Amino acid sequence: MILANTSDERALARRRLPRPLFDYIDGGANSEITLRRNVSDMESVVLRQRVMRDVSVIDTSTTLFGQRLSMPLMLGPVGFAGMFAKRGEVQAARAAQAAGVPFTLSTVGICAMEEVAAAVQTPIWYQLYMIKDRGYMAALLQRAKALGTPVLVFTVDLPVSGARYRDQRSGFSASLPPMARLMRAFDGMAHPRWLWDVYFRGRPHDFGNIVAAIPEGQAGDFSGWIHRNFDPTVTWADIAWVRDHWDGPIVIKGVLDPDDAREALAAGADGIIVSNHGGRQLDGAQTTVRALPPIVDAVGQGMTVLMDGGVRSGLDVLRALALGAEGVLIGRAWAYALAAGGEAGVARMLARMQAELRAAMALTGCTNVKAARRSLLVD
Repeated sequence: MILANTSDERALARRRLPRPLFDYIDGGANSEITLRRNVSDMESVVLRQRVMRDVSVIDTSTTLFGQRLSMPLMLGPVGFAGMFAKRGEVQAARAAQAAGVPFTLSTVGICAMEEVAAAVQTPIWYQLYMIKDRGYMAALLQRAKALGTPVLVFTVDLPVSGARYRDQRSGFSASLPPMARLMRAFDGMAHPRWLWDVYFRGRPHDFGNIVAAIPEGQAGDFSGWIHRNFDPTVTWADIAWVRDHWDGPIVIKGVLDPDDAREALAAGADGIIVSNHGGRQLDGAQTTVRALPPIVDAVGQGMTVLMDGGVRSGLDVLRALALGAEGVLIGRAWAYALAAGGEAGVARMLARMQAELRAAMALTGCTNVKAARRSLLVD
């Protein structure tokens, strides 16, 4: 099968994964309106095609938080990635390192940060939620610091988990009756490649970073663990606590409103990620591509503004840059690629995105990503 784009990788991931795992990657909250609009609104951004420009030399490289990147793209945090391929976070981190872009490990990844960090030479970024047990949270930050983690991605848009119907139906976030559990087991056996490579050879299937905080017998109750342990009382004042325990850059993920962006700046954040959690939290929330320009106008000179949501190609990367982002994070795109082809699949996807970015830059007459501005857009 020729994998020409993210849609092709999604189709292959759907074939190779048991239904609950594919739906976890692919699904969103409620009716998935925001999930779909993230993509359609991105596709509606119109670029100016320019001609007769010298585009013989194209520079996609940039620097973020002191780190030189081959292109302004990062692998964003994706939970459970170790269930999509054998030790999936390790494979994805290796592909990211080879491509010259950062990998961000999720708090709820299968592989522990120590395992992932040991597999690469480039330090990984780490994503964290505000946890009620501040002592355990401080320990997580200390572990990340000891590994040389250069950037902390602090996710703030999950005080509670959104209503994800696909996960409820599949049993991913809700208990199933006996017959449904039996059918789920048959579904796993119907995917022998995944069964052998991931289920048997990819163990342990713990949440490597937080396994010590999950009581025995509760590992399968992920949504319940979130409800019991994620802190819904957190406010901007709590960023001071994070800063007391982290002396590197802090990037706030989950900002959609200019007023919240200003609050993040006032709280001392070094950057923000304009994000609606991939449409997995508040369905009907503003899409990131529409939220981005007002936020850039509000705080763009005072902090680094990144974005995620709806990025499926290198063309989309240029669209986001033209709207004011200094870089983008991808989630589903690398999760599909990982499920479809492991480390090699993620490497191919990243190479394709860079090639697509180069082509889009050449066709808009933009030879350096740092020069991508709103002037590239059709009014």
